[in-house]
Amino acid sequence: MKTLDQIAAELQGYDPQALPAAAVNEFLARLVAPVEQTEEVGIADALGRVLARDVVSPISVPPHDNSAMDGYAFDGAQLASGAALTLRVVGTAFAGKAWQGTVGPGECVKIMTGAIMPAGLDTVVPQEFTRAAGEQAIEIPAGALQRGDNRRFAGEDLMAGRPALRQGECLGPAACGLLASLGLPRATVFRRLRVAYFSTGDEILSLGEPPREGAVYDSNRYTVRGLLARLGCDLIDLGVVRDQPALLEQAFRSAAAQADAIITSGGVSVGEADFTKAMMKQLGDVAFWRIAMRPGRPMAVGRIGSSVLFGLPGNPVAVMVTFLAFVRPALLQMMGCREMAPPPLLRARSQEAIRKKPGRTEYQRGIVSTAPDGSLQVRTTGNQGSGVLSSMVQANGLIVLRHDQGNVAVGDEIDVMMFEGP
Repeated sequence: MKTLDQIAAELQGYDPQALPAAAVNEFLARLVAPVEQTEEVGIADALGRVLARDVVSPISVPPHDNSAMDGYAFDGAQLASGAALTLRVVGTAFAGKAWQGTVGPGECVKIMTGAIMPAGLDTVVPQEFTRAAGEQAIEIPAGALQRGDNRRFAGEDLMAGRPALRQGECLGPAACGLLASLGLPRATVFRRLRVAYFSTGDEILSLGEPPREGAVYDSNRYTVRGLLARLGCDLIDLGVVRDQPALLEQAFRSAAAQADAIITSGGVSVGEADFTKAMMKQLGDVAFWRIAMRPGRPMAVGRIGSSVLFGLPGNPVAVMVTFLAFVRPALLQMMGCREMAPPPLLRARSQEAIRKKPGRTEYQRGIVSTAPDGSLQVRTTGNQGSGVLSSMVQANGLIVLRHDQGNVAVGDEIDVMMFEGP
């Protein structure tokens, strides 16, 4: 396990007091490691879990050549003349069992979608392309289709003996359905990541406490809880911890004893009371960063015991931004996911001019919509103060203005990180 100093030495131009946002993800990729323990779960409980090993298909899907359409199956070689083709219907093939007859030249079989293709037949003409040519015959107009049309091959989707899903795949609804299509009732996945989280500060009120002058209710803990719940983590809520060394030490030790990762909010900014930062230093190997970004400049990262520590700012919007941009990708890596990248970025045209100084990455709250021409457009929510949590409710994504980027003019294309991505 590398120390923070060893990781820092691997990064060119590393400066903890002026760290570009891109360097944060690079640092965290070296800091965190996937959990190793695995478990078996039923498919009904597999959604959102991460595969711990490749799933090799025990069968081919589909298991036989079959029809992709309701229509008539025949030997497509008869289309070679290019003329209209008349075929006598000699039977019907239904899905779920093989048709046992034989089909000769000038003959066809009525066939249902998913039915096994009878031997010697390789083409299906959709029913709507044909016209009746007597009681038991059909006519296919010239040029209606080509040989091999509307035939699905055995193993076209998945071939027996080959990987169907790869280790590190986060199982979505389609992947769960795919497992079921292979007849596999269970999957081997990495265990859930255990994450402890708490808020710090004497000015923080827990829900149920009466208001008092200079104090604010704790929103960060519930924001972090929601973000972690969406990742499928096991949650350890340690509440609000006052700025007292003994209480902070107890909270950090309890978190480190139970969790793979610890997330705190507050107490990492320059000029704040030093109790939280001092306790982090006392108990672990921790770096304190000033990231070239807005909002969310201060951040602490490191380890306390075997737990990875993420010390986030105290401002509510900064907590969400730093989590989405940095903590979420790191946690996904710890969960065993192959991909650690932040959510994919879309391109949208700005509906307004945005002031921006080069030298920092800015994450502005944005509202993305569809323009009349079908392209994406985006506007800000207005006030971009890091304490304006209501703006995050109005927004459906973050406008990402790059480190070296300057002012944005109306109509310029800019990057957007959507809150609800694919």
